[in-house]
Amino acid sequence: MPSDSKRSLILVAMLALALVGMFSLLGRDVLESRVFGRDRGYTFVTDIDRWRKTRRERVVRARYDLSLGPQLHDVPLKLGAWVGEDVPQDNIEVQILLEPEEYVYRRYRRADGKVLWLSIIGSRQSKSFHPPQICYDAAGWATEIASEEIPLDSGAIYALKVRADKDAWTHLVLYFYLFPDYLRDQSQGIVLFKVTAPLGTSEEETLEMEKAFLRQIFLEADAHL
Repeated sequence: MPSDSKRSLILVAMLALALVGMFSLLGRDVLESRVFGRDRGYTFVTDIDRWRKTRRERVVRARYDLSLGPQLHDVPLKLGAWVGEDVPQDNIEVQILLEPEEYVYRRYRRADGKVLWLSIIGSRQSKSFHPPQICYDAAGWATEIASEEIPLDSGAIYALKVRADKDAWTHLVLYFYLFPDYLRDQSQGIVLFKVTAPLGTSEEETLEMEKAFLRQIFLEADAHL
């Protein structure tokens, strides 16, 4: 290969690397300054799919730092009318198969007896994440899946809704993924955020209960800039 061609390829490669670095910084800067402002909570990108961007992708502002790290365990046990407790995770298979870096598993209760479970899984590994319906299907539950809008104080985010039925039991699950920025770089950490509740008076009532709980954590959202 002529030396001029080699130099050209090297220059192109160096330019590509520089652009990747620039857009990485730009992605974080856009989230922190242009969307909601640095002093107004923590901003993330959320979507219902981990592998590809969908039309449900949104930028969301949260009260708490939900990026991958030990601070995931700092989500308060008291959230509005809900009081939570950490539930020991004694399922060794979860730790062996998923190997999450951070795993928060809690039961929250209201004074009226309503209960729901919060699960937060944070990791840089693909193996740590799988759709919750897989576990239900493997255990003999019948599942139905749909997209569900979650209105916030301003804007809305979207979750995948799983309705799981087995014998006299019905669970309603809402889950979505959180990314540090638009680039969705797995090496920077991904967080699966999930709430689960047994069916109450109706599906609509149970879903609204779960959404009201999520509004204690997530404040506002916006679509692509």
